[in-house]
Amino acid sequence: MKTVGVLGGMGPEATILLMQKVIAAVPAQDDADHIPLIVHQNPQVPSRIKALIEGTGADPMPVLMSMSQDLERAGAQALAMPCNTAHHYAPAVAGATPLPFLNMLDLTAASLASQGARRVGMLASPATRLAGVFDAPFAAHGLTPVFLPDDGALLAIIRAVKAGQGIAALGPRLTAEAGALVDQGADHLLVACTELSLMTSALPESVAHTDSLDCLTGAIVDFAKG
Repeated sequence: MKTVGVLGGMGPEATILLMQKVIAAVPAQDDADHIPLIVHQNPQVPSRIKALIEGTGADPMPVLMSMSQDLERAGAQALAMPCNTAHHYAPAVAGATPLPFLNMLDLTAASLASQGARRVGMLASPATRLAGVFDAPFAAHGLTPVFLPDDGALLAIIRAVKAGQGIAALGPRLTAEAGALVDQGADHLLVACTELSLMTSALPESVAHTDSLDCLTGAIVDFAKG
């Protein structure tokens, strides 16, 4: 099996969740049946929120490029980055090494299109909207993003998860934001922030949803086994 390098730490729990999903995706009979990962768990990557929303933070790009090179030297044969907003820097990450880069946003857009989604309710950091990270992948598949008129409440939930607040208490707040997107005509919900991937049980059952982290999980397994 081939080894996948993970640019992690954005946030740390989301990286662990990806690892858990990769483990769960393999019907293993023994340790050796599982996917080999090299995880660069670096919570010191400069804040994407401060850089892209507030305009006050350091540029994450040099750190992400260095992490990619570290993973290549460690023996990774492909790279994955479980952070939607950080894909603003995906071209630099992909160009930092000759390794294949498993682009979570491209994978997610393809999955949404295959499921018949058209108007996609974005449960995401405002930084993904401001940076337009989903614009090209969605346009390539005929998808229309649906954003909340005010996504401050979503950002507050994301910040609360990063601060370690209880997921159970935050659930009703995410349920309300998801319902508002459906009211705006979303026919499918997209969990496009890996902090929110920890809270998918709070999403309404009345509308289909996709988690970008699941799309990346599938690609990691396919690459490793391929």
